[in-house]
Formats: sequence, structure tokens, C-alpha cells
Amino acid sequence: MKKTIQELLNFSIINIDKPAGPTSFGIDVIVKKALGLSKTSHFGTLDPQVTGVLPIALGRACRLSDYFMHRNKKYVGIMRVHQEISREKLEKELENFIGKIMQLPPVKSRVKREIREREVFSFKILEQDGKDFLFETEVQAGTYIRKLISDLGERIGGAHMLELRRTQAGIFSEENIVNLYDFEKAVEEFKDGKEEQLRKILIPAEEALKKILPSVQIKPELIKQLLTGKPLHKTDIKLGKEEKFAVFCQDRFIGVYKKVDEGSIVARAEFVYN
Repeated sequence: MKKTIQELLNFSIINIDKPAGPTSFGIDVIVKKALGLSKTSHFGTLDPQVTGVLPIALGRACRLSDYFMHRNKKYVGIMRVHQEISREKLEKELENFIGKIMQLPPVKSRVKREIREREVFSFKILEQDGKDFLFETEVQAGTYIRKLISDLGERIGGAHMLELRRTQAGIFSEENIVNLYDFEKAVEEFKDGKEEQLRKILIPAEEALKKILPSVQIKPELIKQLLTGKPLHKTDIKLGKEEKFAVFCQDRFIGVYKKVDEGSIVARAEFVYN
């Protein structure tokens, strides 16, 4: 609440409930135009027909994408099998896809098509309706669920995905999600001078960072130098085992730092919020 709305708009994240139809980049454009920003960026692309959790970074928060993107994802979806199979037999087959698997990205993917290792942490059936199965899975970032279903289908006589929804992407989940209608309504109220609803859906980037990185406090007299790129020395800070961490001076966010071993220098900035 100490920040102005403009400060929040320059360094926040909105957890959008992406509808089926538009691309993830299309959602970026919608948010950017609605808020009159120069830059927005989503964390983790969803196919046009996939719905659910799509975090959108605003302004300078776009620079933090690497810290948020490469984290586990959760999905629920519906797959249709091409041949009759019992739930028990299908669940037995799912066991072959739990743990480390080798996966070739689909033809339409944006990444280089080469076999790579990914990890599936859970893959379970929730409900069955004839040949349609409601499933839930948690996977390592970069795992293609449609390909997962297709590969499963090769073992059981065919299967394809009917629907898919992302329910969690790292620290972002359906608990703090906002649909496009409510987002646009909050923006209209903001333009009429009412900030309350927009403030509710803006997640300050530094608060999100606290959930994924250790936080370290520094003395006020170091702020000016750190904001101009000064590295951290042994005399400035006491570090533990953390390789990367967020630096604060009380409630003020300074930046993200990485530990180094350079004599008296113990950490250098990867991102400074100045």
C-alpha cells in the first residue's frame, strides 16, 4: 500500500486466467494496451486452446522471467483413448510415464526438435466417462502434455487430448487468478479514479521474489552504491549457502544477486531495481 499505482504498474505481475482461443502473446498485448504499458511478458507459453494460469509481468518485472519460468507446472485435462481400456489398466500404464522420461517436442513447438529428458512428478486419473479420462499431472517445466498423452497412446492403441488447463505455474496458482473480464473491469474503474480493484490483482514483483529466493538485508548506507552496480563485499553482508538471493533494505527491494568467489567480493548483481 506504500507504493503508488504507477510504481506497481512498472514492477508487478498479474496472474491471468487465460481463456481458450487467444495465444499467450495475444494476452500480453491485451494487458499491455489496457494498462498503457511499453512492455509485458508472460511466464510460460500456453497453446491457444489451453486455459488457466498465465502470469504476466509488467514493466521492469519482465526482466525477472528466468527466475519464475523454470519451475514445476500442474495441469488437469481430459484425454480420449481410441480403444476400450479399464481404468485399472490405464493407471498401470501411467506408471511408465512417472519419473524421468525422454520426450521429443512436437512439430509445432518453438524449441529445437531433439529428444530431451524431462521429469513427471505425478500423473493420475481422477474420473472416467467411457473412453474419456479426466487426469491430473505435475511436471517439470518444458514438458509437453499433449505429447505425453500421445506417447501414452502409443502403448494403449491411441489417445489424444481433448482439453487442458494449467492450474499452477511455480508459485502462481488458481487461488490468486483473475479472468480477463474482471481485469478489464478493474482497469475501467482505475481509469475512473478508483484504484482498489486493480491494486488487488497486481502482485508486487518483489513480494513474488520472496517466495522463490532467500531474502538478505543490507544497511541503508549501502543503497546508493548498490543501485549504481557496486558488488557486495564480505564486510557488507553475511551469506549462507544460497547461490542466488534477493537483497532488501527493510521493505525496499534492491536487486537479485548471485554468489561469487572473488576474494573480498562475495556477490554480484544480476538485476538491480533502480
